[in-house]
Amino acid sequence: MATIKTAISIQKSLFEQVNDLAEELQVPRSQLFVLAVEEFIRRYQNHKMLQALNEAYGDVSDRDQEALLKGMRRQHRQLLEGQW
Repeated sequence: MATIKTAISIQKSLFEQVNDLAEELQVPRSQLFVLAVEEFIRRYQNHKMLQALNEAYGDVSDRDQEALLKGMRRQHRQLLEGQW
C-alpha cells in the first residue's frame, strides 16, 4: 500500500503526550498517529451504522414492538415445550 507524507499542526502539550506514548509503546510516532486515526474512523463508522439502525427501527411503535416480542416468546415457549 502506498504511503503519503503529511504535516499536521497540534498543540505542544498533545505533541509531548504523543511522543511519550510512542516511546512507551516502542512504535514510531507516525505509526501512533495511524493507529489513532484508524480507531477514530472505525468508531465513527460504527456510530453512523448505529444511527442508521436507530432510524430504521425508530418508527416501530412500542405497541407493535410488544406484540412482536409476545409472538416471539410464544414461539420460543412452543419450541422448548416440544423438546422436553
